[in-house]
Amino acid sequence: MFSKQTADEIEKAAREFGLEPAALLAIAEIESAGQVFAKVDGRNEPLIRFEGHYFDRRLSGAKQARARAAGLASPTTGAVANPRGQAARWHMLEHAADIDHQAAYESTSWGLGQVMGSHWLWLGFDKVDGLVAEARSGAAGQARLMARYIDKAGLKEALNGHDWEAVGHGYNGPGFRKNSYHTKLADAYRRQIDGPAPGDRTMQVGSRGELVTELQEALVALGYPVDTDGIYGPGTASAVRKFQAEHGLAADGIAGGRTQAAIRRALQPGAGGLWSALKSWLAGIFGRS
Repeated sequence: MFSKQTADEIEKAAREFGLEPAALLAIAEIESAGQVFAKVDGRNEPLIRFEGHYFDRRLSGAKQARARAAGLASPTTGAVANPRGQAARWHMLEHAADIDHQAAYESTSWGLGQVMGSHWLWLGFDKVDGLVAEARSGAAGQARLMARYIDKAGLKEALNGHDWEAVGHGYNGPGFRKNSYHTKLADAYRRQIDGPAPGDRTMQVGSRGELVTELQEALVALGYPVDTDGIYGPGTASAVRKFQAEHGLAADGIAGGRTQAAIRRALQPGAGGLWSALKSWLAGIFGRS
């Protein structure tokens, strides 16, 4: 599970590129296992994976011979194993960069989305170091890099439409079924929708602030009229109780993690909540149901 700050950065990148935040969070979860940084020589660095067969293809002559002799390059996919620890992987990358800086960085996948450095030009960077700098800039940069790749690869519609097989093929490659990438992605998405979000906190009568306003706006969108004033008063509690009763939850008027997750589900496309709200709105205008 990501921290609230990281989840916020991923959601911000998703909105910037027109992606569903929960779906982008799902990809980030699968690719990074919820980890954003590794401590390497006292620094926070993005997660990396070095691909020795990529490195081999980008070298020739004496450089290729040197890399092969050092166990850093091979024409065979998977022949160069990545160390288990990230610090050791970074040291491997440093040794490869001593042979050829650009080829080494291009042969590495970077950050939350494990985007290959070789995509630097395609993704609009002037050089591979620009892509690497984005990944090393923090969680926000890693999230933008991942979202940029999805947008550029034409996967936006598939991701927002929850076509996990299409996303798996486009993001993980033609062998995505071998490791059940599409089903893992679907499960991760469901966890994002069903479970409490990192920023969820219990709200009840007396609560105030931006989170209360967001809750009130969601209730209004779902057809539960309430003032969006950021104050959790009796009216908001009543609307929450009504929502809870209609969605099989304990109707206590307290917006805890389960209630907030249910509200997020109801707001998803195809869940019926928005259509019901629209019908209520039309009925109010035209005086019929």
